[in-house]
Amino acid sequence: MEWREALADDSADAGAEGSKAPNGPSTMIASIRTGLGGYVRQEQARYGALFVLPTLLFFCVFIAWPVAYSFYLGFFEWSPLDPRPRPVGLANYQELLTSRSFLRTIANTFVFTVGTLALTVVGSIALALALNQGLRGTAFFRGVYYSPVVTSLVATAVIWLWILDPQFGVVNQLLRSAGLPAPGWAADAFWAMPTVIVTFSWREIGYFTVIYLAGLQGIPNELKEAARIDGCGAWRVFRHITLPLLMPTTLLVLVLSVIRATQNAFGVIYVMTGGGPVEATNVIVLYLYQQAFQFFRMGYASAVAYVLFAFIFIATLIQFRLLGRRTEIY
Repeated sequence: MEWREALADDSADAGAEGSKAPNGPSTMIASIRTGLGGYVRQEQARYGALFVLPTLLFFCVFIAWPVAYSFYLGFFEWSPLDPRPRPVGLANYQELLTSRSFLRTIANTFVFTVGTLALTVVGSIALALALNQGLRGTAFFRGVYYSPVVTSLVATAVIWLWILDPQFGVVNQLLRSAGLPAPGWAADAFWAMPTVIVTFSWREIGYFTVIYLAGLQGIPNELKEAARIDGCGAWRVFRHITLPLLMPTTLLVLVLSVIRATQNAFGVIYVMTGGGPVEATNVIVLYLYQQAFQFFRMGYASAVAYVLFAFIFIATLIQFRLLGRRTEIY
C-alpha cells in the first residue's frame, strides 16, 4: 500500500508541474508587457511635463506671482520712489470705503456697465437675427459689423471724438441744420457718460453678434416651423422659442460683457474724456491707473485692483444666480 501511495503522490506532483509549465511563457510575456507599458507611460509623462513646463513657468512668473504680490502689496504703503514699503494693515481698504471719489467711481462703473450691457445685448441680438435670414450679401455685412472689433480702442475713440466734436463734428452739424440743440458730448458733464457708453458699445456689438449668430444657427428649424404651422407670428416665435433657447448664449454674453466693460473700457474713456469732466466718466480701471502711475500709490492701487475683482466676481455670481436655472431648463 505504501508504494501505491508514493506512486500516486509522484504522479500528482508531475501533473501539477505539467499544468504549470504551459503558463510559464505567458506569465513572462505578460510581465514584459506590463513593464514596457509602465516605461512608455513614464516616458509620456516626462515628455508631457517637459512640454507643459514653459507654459507653467509663464503662468507662475507673469500671472500667479503678480496676482499674489499685488494682494500682499495692498497692505503696504509703497511708491516706486521709495524702495522700502511701509506696512499699513487695512488702511488702504478703509480709505477706499471712505473716499467720495472712489465711491463715485464705483457708481460710474455700475452705470457704464449697465448701459453697455443693454446696448450690446439688444444690438447684437438684432444684428444676429438680421444676418440669420439668409439674404444676399450676408457674408459681406458680417465682415462690416465685425470690423470695429479688430479696430484699436484708441483709434475708435479718436474717430468718435471727431464725429461728436461740439464745433465741427458731423452729428452736431446735422443737428444744427435741423434746428436742434447741439450738445457738447464728451466735453459735457451730462452727455459724457452716454457718449463713452455708445462708443464702447458700438465696438462690442460686432463681437457678440458672432456669438449670438452661432447660437441662432444651433436652434432647430423644425421647432420654428411647427410654431408657424400652429399660427404663431414672428414675435411669438422669437419670444417663446428663439429667446428661451438663446438663454445659455445670453448668459455667456452677459458674463463676457461685464468683464470686457470693466477692463477694456480704459482705452476709450482715457482718450475721450480722461475720466472727466468733473469725474463724470471716471471708472474703477481708470482710477486704478491714476493712483498707480500718476500718484505712485502702488499699495492703494493694489487694493483698488482687488475691489475691481470683487465687483466683477459679484456681478458674475448675480448673473449665474438669475439666469443659471433658465439655462439648465432649456
